[in-house]
Amino acid sequence: MNVVFAGTPDFAAGHLEALLASHHRVVAVITQPDKPGKRGKKLMPSPVKVTATKAGFECLQPARLRTIDLEELEFDVLVVVAYGQILKPPVLALPKYGCINVHASILPRWRGAAPVQRAILEGDVETGITLIQMDAGLDTGDMLARATVGIASTDTAGSLLTKMLDQGKQSLAETLDLIESGAHKFEPQNDKLACYANKIEKGEALIDWQVDAVQIDRQVRAFHPEPVAYTFLDDKRVKVHAGEPVTQSNGNAGEILAVDKQGILVGCATGAYLITAIQLPMGKGAILKPGDVLNGWTDQLYAGVRLGNRPDE
Repeated sequence: MNVVFAGTPDFAAGHLEALLASHHRVVAVITQPDKPGKRGKKLMPSPVKVTATKAGFECLQPARLRTIDLEELEFDVLVVVAYGQILKPPVLALPKYGCINVHASILPRWRGAAPVQRAILEGDVETGITLIQMDAGLDTGDMLARATVGIASTDTAGSLLTKMLDQGKQSLAETLDLIESGAHKFEPQNDKLACYANKIEKGEALIDWQVDAVQIDRQVRAFHPEPVAYTFLDDKRVKVHAGEPVTQSNGNAGEILAVDKQGILVGCATGAYLITAIQLPMGKGAILKPGDVLNGWTDQLYAGVRLGNRPDE
């Protein structure tokens, strides 16, 4: 079949690569307009644009995708993966076989913008990939395929997306083949079971040491690699990249209880959290492992120091 692909982040780029390697023909690639990078004002292309450019495509990058952007293309299906725009009904109705979305959850659980992060935050033990025929709702379309992916206790959003990408590519290939042969089937979602994965706000990554260590661990894992969980050391914003909950319960919430070769042990409302990778806004801003802390940062991080909000908050 002739396929138009729409997507933006790395997760979408992996699906584009799989499509380009398949027997289906990608006739056009659509992605979000270039945006300023983290440093400076230089516009940066999306991962999908980078992949498409290497394959010889000149991406379409409309601020809002409309039928006029697609009318001159001859295609059978529009594949959408984390594109970042809600498509209007005229666009959805344009392709012969409609628009197929690869969504990173087991629908109807976690409809919306941040299904992977919300699944980890809630302590879900599994998630998965769902392919749906898109309609005017938010991830409400009939399902074409579902596949489960387990969530390990050590999974971050990044590692979980990597596992889900492998499953997504397989499910997409199988589904497109079924559509091509006319053997595909639709299953309506049970709206009564729906829950929503709201967009992540940066403030959600601020660690509240007045909660259980297990919840803090979920927070650190859910917000890695972006936006990265953080706390404050006096007025300095400190990023927590990795750690694990421990059962130790003595010590005040937010207080550093020990600094050793295992990591930085911080008290919580219940249990304690062992930080094993931390980033200070000093020096070169490198991510520090326990050995690095012991070798040069014990004047900043030592037992008795309190972590928390800014002093004026």
